[in-house]
Amino acid sequence: MKVLVADDDGVTRRLLESTLRSWEYEVCAATDGAEALRILEERPRPDIALLDWVMPERDGPEVCRIVRARPQTVPLYIILLTSRGGRQNIIQGLQAGADDYITKPFDPDELRARVEVGRRIVELQRSLAERVQQLEDALARVKQLQGLVPICSYCKKIRNDTNYWQQLESYLSDHSEAKFSHGICPECYEKIVKPELEKLR
Repeated sequence: MKVLVADDDGVTRRLLESTLRSWEYEVCAATDGAEALRILEERPRPDIALLDWVMPERDGPEVCRIVRARPQTVPLYIILLTSRGGRQNIIQGLQAGADDYITKPFDPDELRARVEVGRRIVELQRSLAERVQQLEDALARVKQLQGLVPICSYCKKIRNDTNYWQQLESYLSDHSEAKFSHGICPECYEKIVKPELEKLR
């Protein structure tokens, strides 16, 4: 999983980078808010972003607001790094679009716990997105069988989109994931199969 570390303080940035790498995260770094925003607009982008509150060009909350204002096609978990305490500052950061915050100087155990929460949430969001896509694909397949279907009243073949006549089972196989097993219904057995068997005796 890829983590962006954005901090203009070189010591803090390098410490965060080495700590995260020791936990086997892939890490990229930015030295200001503009660079952080550019990285977050790339594809594939990081999964988690650690943004310093105070940075040149754009501060952490501003980066949050810009990122959250754009359509989200992939999940992104944002943690603000701040030396600012107090309830109002925390609320301001969360309202800007951050998912969490860590106060500086950070405690490694707390950092690890909060990054792990972000990892779990990103993985859950990915799983949900994949499930939604599967459901949408299934619905699209079902919709292909809706509407008026021209069928021959004698042989029961269906006219397809290219104006050719197909057997019912062939048509359904082309438009769904249905599989067929063949058998004989009681009525056909009495009317067709049984007389044929009697002829063979």
